[in-house]
Amino acid sequence: MAESIPGPMPTRELARFVVAARAEDLPDIVRHEAKRSLLNFFATALSGCGDPAIVQALRVLDPLSGPRQATVIGHRERLDALNAGFLNAASANVEDFDDTHIPTIIHPTAPVAGALLAWAERRPPGTQPVTGAALLHALALGIDIECRVGNAVSPSHYRRGWHITSTCGVFGAAAAIGKLLGLDETGMVWALGNASVQAGGLVESLGSMSKSISVGNAARNGIAAALFAEQGVAAAERSIEGERGFASVTADPPDLGALTRDLGTVWEIRHNTYKPYPCGVVLFPVIDACVALRERYRLAPEQIARIAVKGHPLLRERADRPGVTTGREAKVSLQHSVAVAFIDGAVGVRHYTDRCVAEPAVLALRAKVAMAEDPAIGVEAAEVTVHTADGRSLTERVTQARGGLERPLSDTELEAKLRTLAADATPWCDAARLIDAVWTLDRTAAVDPLMALVTPPAR
Repeated sequence: MAESIPGPMPTRELARFVVAARAEDLPDIVRHEAKRSLLNFFATALSGCGDPAIVQALRVLDPLSGPRQATVIGHRERLDALNAGFLNAASANVEDFDDTHIPTIIHPTAPVAGALLAWAERRPPGTQPVTGAALLHALALGIDIECRVGNAVSPSHYRRGWHITSTCGVFGAAAAIGKLLGLDETGMVWALGNASVQAGGLVESLGSMSKSISVGNAARNGIAAALFAEQGVAAAERSIEGERGFASVTADPPDLGALTRDLGTVWEIRHNTYKPYPCGVVLFPVIDACVALRERYRLAPEQIARIAVKGHPLLRERADRPGVTTGREAKVSLQHSVAVAFIDGAVGVRHYTDRCVAEPAVLALRAKVAMAEDPAIGVEAAEVTVHTADGRSLTERVTQARGGLERPLSDTELEAKLRTLAADATPWCDAARLIDAVWTLDRTAAVDPLMALVTPPAR
């Protein structure tokens, strides 16, 4: 029994909170943020669904799929809920355009929404559909749990090389699916424990095609973790906080108090942010500064002699990559991002392709970029100085990047992001109807009509 185990038991406290939470008690501002997160999820999943990594993964999983239960966003194929959840989470993450929780740098919606939407479409005969209100509530709860786990293991977890979106996302997916399944407190403890033994993902994979595999696994494994619990697969009582639990094994030292601090009053989804650029979040203030310099001084590439970037040590650690050769690698390259920002005055999906990386003008300008680290500069800030051919030194300092908590994207900007990405990648998608369906999701009886909007029409 739980009472025989000494010491705090935050895993059980988290489980108790999720089980007791009622949809009608969800604060309106949290419900609205869940819709914003879902809007961004569809934007990025539609953009990413045609990526070669996703297409090839679909080719692998399709013949292995069980019953055709759920939509694969952007494709006519339907797969079983586990594999559809995998692909939809991976699609939302593959372009590096998904949301970001501050301060953990978790991209929280992909693993949780990927799992929820796939499971909500699976409806055995005689069961009631998952309502939009229930799905939004489960999404907010799942994001809260995964980000609380992330808070507990940050910052050493990511610095050790764990891909925190994947390792913590599985907890969020398990909690969200467990909520839809109606697990009791002990069942939810088991779901979180079953998630803990399936957590994985490495930062070393960033820039490679395999990067989003672990994000897809977070969704798929989260569904499985909750289903195992429903069937009585018991797990350790202290799977997160135990001496050899997830937090202690993957962080040094963990902050176990962060797991339950202000639980139910401070919602982690309120710390969610949405990317204006499809690349590593540490690059945002640098891009902002480059675009501002280009516009203010009407700088042409041939006028630039050198570009000096100064930023937080994490910027060098994650993005000082001058020799990238692929679009995937370029998403975490300071030099490439600076070059395209000065050349085009904008940074979008097309700037992180193999073709763009190989362009002579891009190669020439990125060779002029040098980076220096300054611990006094926050991770959300940067300084860029352009030394021109005629001897001028032009400096721009950004203290808060666009898209961050201090300069968040508005609802209108998120809608525009979805319209742009859908038009480029899936022109068949009626973006206006999809946007309206997300904003009104809490008033719908089932998610099936929503998912029909992200399915291509039959030929």
